[in-house]
Amino acid sequence: MISVRNVNKTFGKQQVLFDVSADFEPGRVNLIIGQSGQGKSVLAKSMVGLHEVDSGQILFDGRNFTEMDKSDRAEIRQEIGMLFQGSALFDSMTVEENIKFPLSMFTKMTKKEMQDRVDFCLERVNLQGRNALYPSECSGGMQKRVGIARAIAMNPKYLFCDEPNSGLDPKTAIVIDSLIKDITYEYGITTIVITHDMNSVMEIGDNVIFIHQGKKWWEGDRHTIITTDNPEIEAFVFASEFMKKIRSSLKERIK
Repeated sequence: MISVRNVNKTFGKQQVLFDVSADFEPGRVNLIIGQSGQGKSVLAKSMVGLHEVDSGQILFDGRNFTEMDKSDRAEIRQEIGMLFQGSALFDSMTVEENIKFPLSMFTKMTKKEMQDRVDFCLERVNLQGRNALYPSECSGGMQKRVGIARAIAMNPKYLFCDEPNSGLDPKTAIVIDSLIKDITYEYGITTIVITHDMNSVMEIGDNVIFIHQGKKWWEGDRHTIITTDNPEIEAFVFASEFMKKIRSSLKERIK
């Protein structure tokens, strides 16, 4: 579990996060949603130490990340997998080399152990046998799956995904959502997804945190978000006429 307690963050004279508290549980897909510029990315970056908070605590299974020195933080970072928005694969490396990179940097695995782990991760994301391809030879969806394979290579306890469906067609986005959900459940990972994709909210949102004006404005799941009367949630999630019709239909089913 990752717990955020009364976190505040300021850049210069502008306060971005206001006393934010939340729990992100293992074995569940935890979503952070909100409009651009409202603080959701700052919150996630603060959780992994890319930003230092002004006050408050970030706890990884009770371990206070905010008070740790560099060496202790480094240990926790090795328990974190990251799926970046643009996949962030190394263009000059093959798929296999990309996945092997964190293993060679942070573990003492033998070459055979690394090879076995790479093959396992590729099989887990349904890319077995694609080891020798370069990122330029992979579709956008394949690149995302390679990114997931690399993110789970170190067998992480915590997985952060930044806009995993960005740039993908709807059908491929569903595949990526399902893969993230399956891996989360299978390995009991504490997964945190930053997203604007409302399909993801409806499909995999076990726990949804809505950040608005730098505050935790609402918390629920993919079911309660349909029936909430929170006006800011309604304006964000169901802004279009199409989404409003879907919401009305879903509400009728719930009744």
